[in-house]
Amino acid sequence: MMTLTRREAVLQLATMLGATVVGPRLAAASFDLDLAQTGPFAADIALLDEIGDTILPSSDVPGAKAVGIGPFLAMMMTDCYTADEQVPLRAGLRRLDAEFTERFGTGFVSGSPADRTTYLNELDREQREQRLTQGAGAMPHYFRILKELTILGYFSSEVGATQALRYADVPGGYDGNAPYTRGDRAWFS
Repeated sequence: MMTLTRREAVLQLATMLGATVVGPRLAAASFDLDLAQTGPFAADIALLDEIGDTILPSSDVPGAKAVGIGPFLAMMMTDCYTADEQVPLRAGLRRLDAEFTERFGTGFVSGSPADRTTYLNELDREQREQRLTQGAGAMPHYFRILKELTILGYFSSEVGATQALRYADVPGGYDGNAPYTRGDRAWFS
């Protein structure tokens, strides 16, 4: 069992909070998403775009595909996962497309939105069940990784931060009596 001192916990929390503020700006400035076009997931960008757009479809705001989620996912899986960790991710993408094709008679990219949603909901249930049974330190289900990276990429994009969420410049004053109407978007600041 790992013990954590209060000082270490505060330092880790400060680092994490600082990364959430500075990280997306640094990532946008320093990562060349064109590198995703040549990495191990380059052939999967169209598939990743459609997976992302099924997870976060367009509504009154643009969906995940509109923010370029495919290249972002390819870049993140290439840069943030070791070669050994990329193997189950690539295998998962092959499995996703093959099972979808077998079940619906067409590839995921050309499948209907309803069929894609149905299939990804089943994968989501599968990953939740796997999470309950796997041991600590095990590699998460590939769909869990795709879903989490899609949410991260979308809500740290300009569209996600300013259109899907309400944006408030920081620093700003605290207003404990800010008006709230049921259904209002969450704040991003």
